[in-house]
Amino acid sequence: MMNRYLQQLSQSHFSVIIGLFLLLISQSSWAETLSPTPLRLTSDSITKIELQDWVYANQNNDIETLSGLLQQPENTWKKLSTDQPYQIGIKNYWVSFSIFTPKDYLSRIIALDNPLLDSVKIYHLINGELVSTEIMGDTLPFKQRPLQSNIFLYPVNFEPGDTHTFYIKIDNKGSISLPLVLWSSNDLTQLTETKNLFSGMQIGLLLAICLFSLFIALASASYSYSYYCGYVLGLTILTATIHGVSFRYLWPQWPIVQQYIFIIIIPLTLGFSLMFTEKVLQLKYHNLKMLRICRIMAVISFGLTIIMPFMNYSSALYILAFVVLTISTILMAFSLIQAFSGQRNAPLYAIGRMGLMIGCIITGLIYLGLITVDLSPLIPIMIGLTFEVITMAAVLALRYNDERKAKFEFQKQTLEQAQKLRETREEALRNEAENSEKLEQMVQERTLELEITLRELNDVNQKLTEQNTIDSLTGVKNRSAFDRRLIAEGRISRRQQTPMSLLMLDIDKFKNINDQYGHLSGDHTIKTIANTLSEYVKRPTDLVSRFGGEEFAIILPCTDIEGALLVAEQIRQAISELVIVHNEHTIPVTVSIGISETIIDSDEHPMLLLEQADKALYQAKRGGRNKVCYYSLETEQI
Repeated sequence: MMNRYLQQLSQSHFSVIIGLFLLLISQSSWAETLSPTPLRLTSDSITKIELQDWVYANQNNDIETLSGLLQQPENTWKKLSTDQPYQIGIKNYWVSFSIFTPKDYLSRIIALDNPLLDSVKIYHLINGELVSTEIMGDTLPFKQRPLQSNIFLYPVNFEPGDTHTFYIKIDNKGSISLPLVLWSSNDLTQLTETKNLFSGMQIGLLLAICLFSLFIALASASYSYSYYCGYVLGLTILTATIHGVSFRYLWPQWPIVQQYIFIIIIPLTLGFSLMFTEKVLQLKYHNLKMLRICRIMAVISFGLTIIMPFMNYSSALYILAFVVLTISTILMAFSLIQAFSGQRNAPLYAIGRMGLMIGCIITGLIYLGLITVDLSPLIPIMIGLTFEVITMAAVLALRYNDERKAKFEFQKQTLEQAQKLRETREEALRNEAENSEKLEQMVQERTLELEITLRELNDVNQKLTEQNTIDSLTGVKNRSAFDRRLIAEGRISRRQQTPMSLLMLDIDKFKNINDQYGHLSGDHTIKTIANTLSEYVKRPTDLVSRFGGEEFAIILPCTDIEGALLVAEQIRQAISELVIVHNEHTIPVTVSIGISETIIDSDEHPMLLLEQADKALYQAKRGGRNKVCYYSLETEQI
């Protein structure tokens, strides 16, 4: 026994170790200070025993250790009253009870059916000797509970002649509800299964409504179903937390979530409820003042969701209780006002709100100790919540049905209007067809006249274009066409990085021809040379133009210096071999040609290329005429 005792000492806190030494010293005096009547347990006892009649509570809330508790006088203990008001937020709350087994070996489970307690420390004494210390609660991970259950369970094995004394220290920021029951394992399992069935049905119903609303919201893009989905989801999480399901299955390793989930989810759910109310009562169309009030209260609710975790938990609960009661009352009043004003969805909405409020009132009366019933104080509000959710679902269904009927009616009216429009359109088409037949002949006649006129205008435009770009004497391009073409080909050369060559050609001693044979002979000579140039410059992209007087300019795109020299030499030789006869006079003629070639790199470069060709032409003239010269640095220096 001493080894077992030392082993328990090693598992306890430092303060408990000190308490155990004091407990050994004060065991004899403790037997004299408090002798509560223990529960007598035999094999013939019922399998479910409510322990309230054997539970005593200590009135001093300043004791933190078992050793300090054992030094308290007997008058600090009082029998736990079943009809006392429930407290919110308490620390160092001690209760005790004893169980005596005279002759049987029994196995039982002590159940504390309140899954929302923050800390539960159970000190188990057998015949005055501490044998076990168990710590449970929402501040610890779920897996640390001795039995994995939504509620707090402590298994006990009883032997004949033993007296088991239990001291339970409770700390909780929420309400203190201590439904202590001694169960047989079989009956507890049956009850747990039944309880889990009903809580599962409730949670499943809420979750099914939530998912249905979500799908409807996604399919119809309806804000009403979106807000209702958020509202029901909040109620589902709240219900699962109250039953201990959330902590067990959703966040078993994060007890911090369990500590703050209520003060976060309640205002959040309230905010969605207000937004849902705004839509379902259609306050935007019926009462703008109520709409503004609902939106202000929704902002306050969502703001409380952020503020509440930073407040004292007990104060937060009182504030939430006041806010929930106030907003519920206001919404009830809004629904009644809208119902009496003839709003279709308001009566059913008011019934749902009334069911929730009745559940809240009954739960509040149980907590205040004003009524005593044999059920958990949370059951009325859970029933009220479920009733309200189902009623709101019915409200949404009625609204959806109204919207569907309105949609059908609108579609019917639309179809009727479309039919009228179709008939009107057909009549208009018939009239238009009749008018079209009359107008067609007029249009055809007018079109024929316009075509003739356009053809004549096109001919005139072509003649004008030719006059603007063709030299009237020679038939080749004039100086204006040359200037435009030079700029265009220069841009192509710059863009494609291809060489461009330019030829400047001048008739040698043309003034002597005019003086000796006459100006008409001179004009005939220029025309003959222009024809010869056109014969040797045949590519579509090449351009032959009369530059002025007896000068000609030739643009050779995509042509390097070798190609330009070849073309120029062919032209020079062909012209020198010409036999020009005019007025029975044979006119000898030669030409001098200057060439420049480069890849254009700027907008000004084409004009520079023209200057360089002119300098090469000047060099050919000075070199004796009837020559071809190309521009080079040496040409620039001459």
